[in-house]
Amino acid sequence: MSLPPCPQCNSEYVYEDQNNLVCPECAHEWDPNAVNNDDVIDVRDANGTLLVDGDKVTVAKDLKIKGSSQVIKIGTKAVIRRVLDKKDHELDCKVDGVGEMMVTAKFVKKA
Repeated sequence: MSLPPCPQCNSEYVYEDQNNLVCPECAHEWDPNAVNNDDVIDVRDANGTLLVDGDKVTVAKDLKIKGSSQVIKIGTKAVIRRVLDKKDHELDCKVDGVGEMMVTAKFVKKA
């Protein structure tokens, strides 16, 4: 029977203890059947609704576009292509009438 290596120190000397696996080298214990939710990015809109890839959103306030005189008006619709783990612009969107651009999540509402 082959057990996976320790996720912290990659030690191959892992043993079972009831439902958990234990590493004797670093003393790390984990449940091999638990779902790993570390990859989920928590990005919320202006109302606190969780946003995911493919969501349709509307702009909650007029937004000036950097380096341009163009403005995205309130109520403009957009589709989220990707949700990214960044501090300033979390959403990679396709905005109607403007095209592809990065948008900050606090300036949109889920449609």
